[in-house]
This record gives sequence, structure tokens and C-alpha cells, in this order.
Amino acid sequence: MKKIAVLTGAGVSAESGIATFRDSNGLWENHRVEDVASPEGFARDPGLVLNFYNQRRAQLHTVEPNAGHHLVAALEEDYNVTVITQNIDDLHERAGSTNIIHLHGELLKARPARGDGEVVNWTGDIKLGDTDDKGVQMRPHIVWFGEGVPEIENAAEVVSEADLIIIIGTSMQVYPAAGLVGYAANSVPVVYIDPKPTISYELKRRGNIHLIEKGGSEGMALARKMLPELLND
Repeated sequence: MKKIAVLTGAGVSAESGIATFRDSNGLWENHRVEDVASPEGFARDPGLVLNFYNQRRAQLHTVEPNAGHHLVAALEEDYNVTVITQNIDDLHERAGSTNIIHLHGELLKARPARGDGEVVNWTGDIKLGDTDDKGVQMRPHIVWFGEGVPEIENAAEVVSEADLIIIIGTSMQVYPAAGLVGYAANSVPVVYIDPKPTISYELKRRGNIHLIEKGGSEGMALARKMLPELLND
């Protein structure tokens, strides 16, 4: 069974009503990114950061996967598919995808703010005073700016073994995720779905790129029809 790596970003969840990571003014839901998505921001004002993610978590409970998520999940009927997402929502899971790597963490999980404590499922608010059994304050299980990306090596291995790559709704500008395409053989076809695609350095140096300048749902429907030819099925 042919292997497909699907790299997704904020654009695939935007159709479900989840705001993309940054607005045009560089803010995330009216907050400076460094205030709500960095260890330093959490150290300065943990209450602000917890409340910010509590709001994101509450919003997540009100939205549903869109057609793009479902079309990605349906690929598993014919292919060995791994979704590598920069998104922190669970919409791929709810759509039915079964093999997902979350590069930037998961909104519905939490972990202690210090040390290597256990990552636990957490669907409600995280409040000041919510601690692990050692008394350490809990924080969202999110990879913030300045922190390592624990899953990047697993993702790179998946991409290196893929027969085809699909990119949906991401500018491919933020490293280390932006460098993942470079792990694929140059002969591997890349289908890039985005209404305003940005051709990154890693994409420019490849020859087998197929641009679909559409949103995630419409673009995935078109991509699905292309796969047999691209994979010589």
C-alpha cells in the first residue's frame, strides 16, 4: 500500500471556524504571540496564558471537522496515511484519521509546567492551582516558541518514507516544520493545497510540485482525483 504523508496547518481548520494562528496585524486573538505562546509569557502571567488556552479549548468544543478533514481521513481506505499537523485541535481525530503526529502539541492535553511529568487528557479549563501529584502547576500541552519539537524526528522519518506528500493550509515558513519536505526524495510528488500558496525554499528546490490554489475542502477533492496518476496506481 502506497504511503502518503499529509502535512496540515491552520488553513485546514479555518473552514471549521478556528482562527488562523496570526491575524494580518501579527496578533493571535488580539494578543501578542510572545505573551501567550512562550515560556517567558507563561512565567510573567500564567493566569493570562491559561485563560487564553481555556478560551481556545472552549471554542474547540463548539466546532466540527469540515470536508477537508473528512477527505484526508478517507484516504486511509486506499493508502497508508500519516497526518503530520501543526494544529493543536483534534479535528483530524474526530474526522476519523487514525495516524496523526501533532508537531505543536494538543489543546486537549496538559502537563506539568516543570520537569518531565506525565501528559494527561484535559478537556476542561486549566486553572491556577491545578497541579500534578508533586504540586507542580499544570500547563497546556503546547509547544511554545523557544521550546523543542519532540515529534519532529518521527515526522521526518514518515516524510522520508512517503511515496507522495500533500500539504494543506500552511505557508511552510515556520521551522522546523518547514524543513520536513526536504526529507523526501526529490522524485516524490508534492501536492500543495492553499488559496495563496507560498513557495518556500524547500519547495523551490523540488521539481515535482502540483499546486492547487483552493481551500482545504475543495482542494482535497481535486487532489483525490489526481492521486492514482501521481502514484501510478
